[in-house]
Amino acid sequence: MAQLAGLIAERTKNGDTLLLEGEIGAGKSAFARGFIRAKLGRLEDVPSPTFTIVQVYNSDGGEIWHCDLYRLTHPDEALELGLDEAFETAICLVEWPDRLGEEQPETALRLSFAARETHHDVSISGADEWADRLKGLDAKA
Repeated sequence: MAQLAGLIAERTKNGDTLLLEGEIGAGKSAFARGFIRAKLGRLEDVPSPTFTIVQVYNSDGGEIWHCDLYRLTHPDEALELGLDEAFETAICLVEWPDRLGEEQPETALRLSFAARETHHDVSISGADEWADRLKGLDAKA
């Protein structure tokens, strides 16, 4: 999971949002941890923000927002956290993006995780702009 996260991290920039979907234990937090560590360029304690909802990391290139929206009950709660502004300026990793409702960025990259007995499956989809940015990813992952 860390290898895939690192490869995708290399292809992201400020203003990008990654929507991380999947059941509990599917690999969303493991992916986010690998992504953040790759982006920071160092081993960093990256706890799941289940209780804090948002954890912000400062990288040389800008902020990385790791959000776990599991406990939210309405999309307005995400806006109260300033997530709509972060979508414009930071790299955002959003677990449980269904809690955003219609507030999900149209240009987001969607990663759907599924745990299997011996491995994890990840399906990736997104706006057209992601096709060029992710070209060759399958050959490296």
